[in-house]
Amino acid sequence: MSSSDPGRPATQRLFAAVLPPDAAVAELRTALAPLHSLPGSRDLRWTGPEGWHFTLAFYGEVPEDVRPELEARLERAARRTAPFALRVHGAGHFGGRALWAGAAGGLDTLRLLAERADAAARRTGLPMEHRRFAPHLTLARSRGAADLRPFAAALAGFEGQRWEAAELTLVRSHLPVSGVPGERPRYTAVRAWPLGG
Repeated sequence: MSSSDPGRPATQRLFAAVLPPDAAVAELRTALAPLHSLPGSRDLRWTGPEGWHFTLAFYGEVPEDVRPELEARLERAARRTAPFALRVHGAGHFGGRALWAGAAGGLDTLRLLAERADAAARRTGLPMEHRRFAPHLTLARSRGAADLRPFAAALAGFEGQRWEAAELTLVRSHLPVSGVPGERPRYTAVRAWPLGG
């Protein structure tokens, strides 16, 4: 959502991510289907496949006049990072709040790309929260504290096909504004840069 207060610069809610290809999304979607019949599944807010991504760095509200420098620094970060193998692998949960799928493959390179995406923002002057990078793709969120262990266990053995992560993508997050129950955030790719390019 962009800020629209008079006298304040326009902003966009942005983050850097690696997006899985369509084939990886399709196989994960198939693996998730049985989880929707588990007890408690209706109490979860399931993320849509179109929104699945591995967040590298979350920037929050970025002023429009800062974005060109951020994009230039992200382009450099992408150019300095070689493409790497990745796959969706296993599952877990953050307490009773979120169910996620993990990643396997070139995790050292994925972490390096996350560090570079974070550094790009810091050098641009954006305030960044220090968080330990934990590669994950959010599948569902709970409205309250939920027992997500059965869902994580059901997906724990999932081994997605290997694919090549070849792009760094800057994504805009559009938060729900309608107040309609169940409405999800929408994500729009703003720019993408080839890795090693």
